[in-house]
Amino acid sequence: MNEYRAVRAGGAGLIDLSAARGRIVVGGSEAVQFLNGLVTNDVKTLAEGSWMQAALPNVQGRLLASVRVLHRADGFLFDTEAATREVLLKTFGRFTLAGDFRVTDLTEETATLSMQGARAAEIVESLFGKEASRVGRGRVFETLWQGESLSLIRATHTGEDGFDLFMNASQAEALRETLINAGAQVVGAEALEILRVEAGLTRFGVDVDETNVVLEAGLDEAVSFTKGCYIGQEIIARIHWRGHVAKRLAGLKLDDESASVKKDDKVRTADGKEIGRVTSAVFSPRLNRMVALSIIKYDYLADGTEVLVASDAAEHRARVSELPMVRGGWFETGSTENEG
Repeated sequence: MNEYRAVRAGGAGLIDLSAARGRIVVGGSEAVQFLNGLVTNDVKTLAEGSWMQAALPNVQGRLLASVRVLHRADGFLFDTEAATREVLLKTFGRFTLAGDFRVTDLTEETATLSMQGARAAEIVESLFGKEASRVGRGRVFETLWQGESLSLIRATHTGEDGFDLFMNASQAEALRETLINAGAQVVGAEALEILRVEAGLTRFGVDVDETNVVLEAGLDEAVSFTKGCYIGQEIIARIHWRGHVAKRLAGLKLDDESASVKKDDKVRTADGKEIGRVTSAVFSPRLNRMVALSIIKYDYLADGTEVLVASDAAEHRARVSELPMVRGGWFETGSTENEG
């Protein structure tokens, strides 16, 4: 598959995330105060020109949305999956009459393009300059493109190094064509799904949902354990300080190269004890076998644990895998020189 190889084999894949994600700007003099009581990470520490991961939990500490928060000149841009856009708008909207707290849904007026793969930095540099291509993880690079503002962050959706570009919707098609002409290969939903699962990245409503505590989704980096109170903090903190969750997202690698499993297949021990379920499954070209994401009980999370996956009338041998199952360039390169 050319799209897959463009990302995994040293090229650059171009992914249009505009419809797959929602974009909401929060502003006002009391924005930090309200947001810090609603999300898991410490917005108070987020300087302008920086971004962080966070989660929106409910009072039971369960996951309502996973978000990325960009602190820009126009306020805090919340980037989230399309499936969780409405819950963000509904939750934030409750506070707009309580103080100077403004919420604007920019999803239709804006777009997001992502480039993933080893050549992504080269293409970014050719269009936006060396400073953009070397932007550190956690930093936001602001520039103009064709006279309109554009925000760029270093981010991955595949386990490879990459960049997300946020722009006005009117710019998207022209920028898309420019990126293709510069060498980027368009990547569709099928290839992206394979890359996502190999990298161990969740989708809300598929791998995790509001029944999962935030830490079960592997979102530890999205949680501050030193900030003040927020909705759901007590439960999340209690789980963290006792040492572990009862179950957690993990990978599965099928032993038999021809074996096939699917979402909601049961994961069991050799003696038949049910310990989890499959949430996403794809055939991995890199590993030449079926791989899956799954929610597994804590006692069976050790890398290499032998399990059985019951799919229809068959049982397939598999091994629990740490995430990511394919270690792309994102995990190999680590920090970049401008990181801050």
